[in-house]
Amino acid sequence: MKYYIIAGEASGDLHGSNLMKEIQRNDSSFDFRFWGGDKMQDVGGKLVKHYRDLAFMGFSEVIANLGTIMSNLKFCKEDLLQFNPDVLILIDYPGFNLRVAEFAHKKGIRVVYYISPQVWAWKKNRVHKIRKVVDKMIVILPFEKDFYANYDYEVDFVGHPLLDSFHQLEENAKENFRERNQLTPKPIIAVLPGSRKQEVKKMLTKMLSLVGDYPDHQFIVAGVNTLEKSFYHAIIGNTDVRLLFGETQNILINADGALVTSGTATLEAALIGVPEVVCYQGSKISYEIAKRIVKVKYISLVNLIMDKEVVKELIQADLTHENLKHELDLILFDKVHRANMLGEYEELRGVLGNSGASMRAAKIIDNILLQ
Repeated sequence: MKYYIIAGEASGDLHGSNLMKEIQRNDSSFDFRFWGGDKMQDVGGKLVKHYRDLAFMGFSEVIANLGTIMSNLKFCKEDLLQFNPDVLILIDYPGFNLRVAEFAHKKGIRVVYYISPQVWAWKKNRVHKIRKVVDKMIVILPFEKDFYANYDYEVDFVGHPLLDSFHQLEENAKENFRERNQLTPKPIIAVLPGSRKQEVKKMLTKMLSLVGDYPDHQFIVAGVNTLEKSFYHAIIGNTDVRLLFGETQNILINADGALVTSGTATLEAALIGVPEVVCYQGSKISYEIAKRIVKVKYISLVNLIMDKEVVKELIQADLTHENLKHELDLILFDKVHRANMLGEYEELRGVLGNSGASMRAAKIIDNILLQ
């Protein structure tokens, strides 16, 4: 079978790669053509466009790059028709993917959406469009099934695919991590500033303002391969901060605490079991627009899934040096605070279910193709 897959961000690349591995188990004649990243490329097939050329953060950034986005959309439609897949698999990235879904539906191509757009947070009217143009919606958050049911739309909940990647971690991750990277014995503070250049520049500067306050700890930045080392080093400067690429999960496994930019990484840290502080600060224009249209109580997936404040969120004006230090002190040194957060993490794992999301999603797609 021929599969056309579109993932527009780093997390989509991770989940897309695991899905592709499971599809291979069901279909030995697979033919993948995709938009994604290095992890999907490692599985096999033809990478059409890398997500580093697709990810624009915030409303103002999207408007500034509208010409590029429209050009990508035109190219995608032409490429899709030329490839003529048996199924189009869309992974999150709604602003782009929903337009592609509408086009594919009109052309008679079967459309599967894996990892729902966050329509429950804003633009709920998108559900009506999704029902019309998506043949099967596969969701990864437990409350999404009930949300769609309110619109008389049956979707499949498969669990969260992050649990799959944790299941694949090496047993010796803790044992050889420090030696392999020539780290000191000092306890680690993990720094996850995001994956897009605009947000990394802003968030990393804020996060590393704490370095001098914690001389008995070492700060390790989880770099993403889509950004250059020189970009990070220009921000890190002459400090003792370490920068590691391709080691995000190992950094978290070995960390005592984490500073995490809002996104999938907040859930990643929680499932690994690292007390964290969630940080976010966008452009003023983007934030003011989002504040008026996004209808959720929290920005981190951890708090959204649990429907309560499990981890502290420092957003926009609240993201100050003083607030960051106060919250980091709590997760590092307050034993009761740490224990409570770790206990909530255990409950979170139970809510999300067991590993195997990618396998279950692949089976659903296989069943669709057999119809």
